[in-house]
Amino acid sequence: MRLAMLGLGRMGGNMVQRLLQGGHKVVAYDVDPRRAIELAAVGAAPATTIDEVIAALAPPRVCWTMVPAGKITEEVVTSLAARMQKGDIIIDGGNSNFRDSQRRAKELAERGIHFCDAGTSGGVWGLKNGYCLMVGGAREAYAAIEPALKSLAPEGGLMHTGPAGSGHFVKMVHNGIEYGLMTAYAEGFEILKTSPFGQLDLAEIASIWRHGSVVRSWLLDLLHDALERDPGLDGIRGYVEDSGEGRWTVQAAIDQNVPAPVITLALQMRIASRQEESFSAKVQAALRNEFGGHAVKKG
Repeated sequence: MRLAMLGLGRMGGNMVQRLLQGGHKVVAYDVDPRRAIELAAVGAAPATTIDEVIAALAPPRVCWTMVPAGKITEEVVTSLAARMQKGDIIIDGGNSNFRDSQRRAKELAERGIHFCDAGTSGGVWGLKNGYCLMVGGAREAYAAIEPALKSLAPEGGLMHTGPAGSGHFVKMVHNGIEYGLMTAYAEGFEILKTSPFGQLDLAEIASIWRHGSVVRSWLLDLLHDALERDPGLDGIRGYVEDSGEGRWTVQAAIDQNVPAPVITLALQMRIASRQEESFSAKVQAALRNEFGGHAVKKG
């Protein structure tokens, strides 16, 4: 099939290549035209404006956006919709809030334009291994884009999750779980690093746990690789960002009256990692000094 990819960053660019390998025709667009030109070398049709994107596609047009969630996604979807017609399809493969996806689908449906939200997992390894895709949207729209989805996903890694918004909801919870898993590995390996048995070989521990252990996972594979390159992780600052999905998962848990202490604490640990000096900790130290005369460390 023929479709356009708008946003050629770390994931979008690799997705274009995987689609091309699957025999699809891809129009490539990015605000940085150099990225589209680079992909032209492997068979993509470069576009320098959204007007060129639309002109390069025959109805019903399919446009896939892989841009940051929020304002940028809103601008791209709005710009596309202004140029599209009844029966065309917009796919949002970024990490948008599922409520935004529900709203966009409703607004576009009023104009006869389909909207699909494709929760996309696979990171920079997706080109080689494929992308796990969780796709929400009308069944007829899903059927129309299924050939491209099957080229992007590995065997068993594709699901039509339900109506618009459900794909991003499932991906949101996926990322919330990811927060918890990463925090558990992080805490465990810090305990190992500070063990009473001297300097344990953390890379080797990660390696053996990948074989037969109940905690084996792809995240553990990646941790092993990172520890082999830099055993003390000395080249990395312990500052952990979050892109929003963990917060939305915690909010969904609250809204749905579901206790989610592990994911909630994992999110809080990421926030705590960004503090050079915790005022909260200062308050606790001051209180211990006030009520018990406990010593405090001076700044």
